[in-house]
Amino acid sequence: MSDAQVEVEKLGSGSSEDSGSQRAEIFDRPTGWRAYYYHPIAQISMLGFVCFMCPGMFNALAGLGGGGQVNPTDQANANSALYATFAFFGFFAGSVNNVIGPRRTLMLGTWGYPLYIASFLTVNIHPGAGVFVVASGAILGVCAAFFWTAQGSLMMSYPTEAQKGMFISIFWAIFNLGGVVGSAVAFGLNFKSTANSVGNGTYVGFLILTFIGVFLPLLMADPDKMIRTDGTRVNLVRHPSWKTEFLSLFIALKTDPWIILLFPMFVASNYFYTWQFNDYNGALFTIRARGLNNFMYWTSQIFGSVLIGYFVLDQTKVRRRVRAFYGWILVFLMIFVVHVWAYFYQKTYTRPEETAKGAYKIDIYDSNYAAHIWLMIFYGFLDSMWQTYAYWLMGAMSNDPAKLAVFTGFYKCMQSVGPASVYAADGASAPYMNIFLSTWCLAVAGMIFAAPMVYVRVTDHTAIEDEVLMQIEGVERIEPPVVATAEK
Repeated sequence: MSDAQVEVEKLGSGSSEDSGSQRAEIFDRPTGWRAYYYHPIAQISMLGFVCFMCPGMFNALAGLGGGGQVNPTDQANANSALYATFAFFGFFAGSVNNVIGPRRTLMLGTWGYPLYIASFLTVNIHPGAGVFVVASGAILGVCAAFFWTAQGSLMMSYPTEAQKGMFISIFWAIFNLGGVVGSAVAFGLNFKSTANSVGNGTYVGFLILTFIGVFLPLLMADPDKMIRTDGTRVNLVRHPSWKTEFLSLFIALKTDPWIILLFPMFVASNYFYTWQFNDYNGALFTIRARGLNNFMYWTSQIFGSVLIGYFVLDQTKVRRRVRAFYGWILVFLMIFVVHVWAYFYQKTYTRPEETAKGAYKIDIYDSNYAAHIWLMIFYGFLDSMWQTYAYWLMGAMSNDPAKLAVFTGFYKCMQSVGPASVYAADGASAPYMNIFLSTWCLAVAGMIFAAPMVYVRVTDHTAIEDEVLMQIEGVERIEPPVVATAEK
């Protein structure tokens, strides 16, 4: 057995007796204006606005189909490169986050978004600059891996156990407002367009908003100073060594192997965007109809996340374990409702028909438009419920920000594997039906694999033994959120 393996064995085996003896000190919450600034909801809201400005604008652009271009090939290839680099760096992003801190990691991750938006403005001016779009996509993949890992760590560590569904819903609502606003801007600017692609003004507007998002993390509070609403402090990593952090990847898998059963669910979580945006919205509709579809899609995400997060996953009258099963059943049923509906539309068109010059595109004034936009709305519901449920499951496995950062890294790594392959297939002009059926099958498989993990791993309360990463030397130990009892 190698020295590294010995160390992993040693670090992964903590004493539950020692862990259980830890009792959290209850801190007084700040007063005055600091009570508002340092309130967990305020910080989650600020985090949501960072995502509003950066990934929100990315989503608004992606939702137009082909990045708003007539020829979606460059965007499909760029997204394939994006998710390939995202998958690779996502595996290690949790380690980077735990060493340099989530706020710095978040800001580092924002820089890729304005570069990506700028590449589409460039190709609108110089049509032969498609290589720049692909290169910017690859760079954004690296940045996004850091961005979303920091985001996940903060979002899941600030709430108490009873608040995680609500906090995820608040974040998801604000984040998706970015897609809503961006889509509304695109719809308004291109309402009278007959070019079937967006103009330069749309890209310039998106570019300005993403640059604002780059600097917003500077206004956020230091996570080490955050106190939850129950008085417990958010214990973050105290800059451990790189060796310790990379060992934590293996420790997380060794001590909590149930996370592996969520990997198919993670893979499916961004896979369906290709068919929704490129092969349905981008293929069937005029540019203004695509903008309105996009607007309704991201708006429905807000309601979907609140529905499952607040009204299902955070219902205090029901045990957490039961809520986990309610969430699983709701998402599983939505998969079949949406995909059976979509199948009847997909049967009516093919890629050669829709990419032919002069092909008919559905407009907002057409009689068949209303039924088609409702499908986009229900896809928005499904997406937000899926993502909210995935984050909630990870949050139910641990309260340790270090472990949650590693889990989020796994999530984003696996989440990017699927899109990297399906966008490549879309760029290679694979049949729409093939991409649709693979999307449906992967979504069903993801939930089936997650079911045993929900049954065995989700409990009514998170045990201190689940915070094993805090037992590593150089990392501050986490403390359970219970009031200390002094011995008489």
